[in-house]
Amino acid sequence: MKRPAIRPVGPPAAGAPPGIGETAEITLAFEDNSRAGLVFGHYDQNLAHIERRLGVVLNALGNRVVIKGPPDLASRARLVLEGLYERVSGEGAVTLGDVDGAIQESALQGSLFPQAEPPAPGAARFEQIATRKRGPVRARNAAQDLYLKALRRNELVFAEGPAGTGKTWLAVGFAVSLLEAGQAERLILSRPAVEAGERLGFLPGDMREKVDPYLRPIYDALYDFMEARHVERGLQTGMIEIAPLAFMRGRTLANAVILLDEAQNTTSMQMKMFLTRLGENSRMIVNGDPSQIDLPPGQRSGLIEAIRILDGVEGVARVQFRDVDVVRHDLVRRIVSAYDAASREAPPLGGPRA
Repeated sequence: MKRPAIRPVGPPAAGAPPGIGETAEITLAFEDNSRAGLVFGHYDQNLAHIERRLGVVLNALGNRVVIKGPPDLASRARLVLEGLYERVSGEGAVTLGDVDGAIQESALQGSLFPQAEPPAPGAARFEQIATRKRGPVRARNAAQDLYLKALRRNELVFAEGPAGTGKTWLAVGFAVSLLEAGQAERLILSRPAVEAGERLGFLPGDMREKVDPYLRPIYDALYDFMEARHVERGLQTGMIEIAPLAFMRGRTLANAVILLDEAQNTTSMQMKMFLTRLGENSRMIVNGDPSQIDLPPGQRSGLIEAIRILDGVEGVARVQFRDVDVVRHDLVRRIVSAYDAASREAPPLGGPRA
């Protein structure tokens, strides 16, 4: 990629402080036309997304793109495009979620480096994990970056926040990466069998068939990061184990990555029992959304209690996701924000929460 040409376009407004009202023009020329096309997106949809998010104007012609806007925002747009070009070089096509991640990453880069000095390659990059099937997967926002850092540095990590923020997906990806690197021998998956405001009654089949409906989101993430045949073989050999929470009492889990999902639906006793299963050379990841507790009214959530009790304990980390960290679909982010606003105005009277 050729060094960008940067020049001012238009003077600042009369009487405005330096830098206010100025317009900059930056021209980027990409060496590979096919990779530039992946950066721009189908019908330039990625460029349109950057325009909406940053308030700049992007004009693409062939392998070149001209950025016009306030100097600071134009520089951020340049960092976003350069980051996306680097990403498609190793990972192929990018999604709108990747574009959002690059925009957040550019904010981090812009805070560390002056405009006149472009950051060195790889500087101020979000954390990433890599698996054989999926390849490198980079955090899409600051919360995910903090989450991956916490997973690398701590033996017990609590992650709380709304649905769609990537808590379970990244936890499974991190666990698979440790499994494939030989840093763990087993992956143990658990989740409380509490229905979301429904009563499913008796479920036929063996133990795995009974708990499968509750663990489907974890299975989906597993198949994202591992080949289907490897998942099935792992389940058959015990390398991947489905462990109903109620049946974990008395066990010591060594050389394993243990993931507890939907932990907001554990009771205080269940949570204490689960946390004390941690054995030598093991890591434990506990995920939950305190806004979606399906326990009977008046029942205390083990997740909320454990976070309070273990605050400040060495080796324990806590990561909080917010509605702005939702990475599924932009509409999901707006839905979560609307529900949060409504709950602050009129808290629910009782019973299971949506």
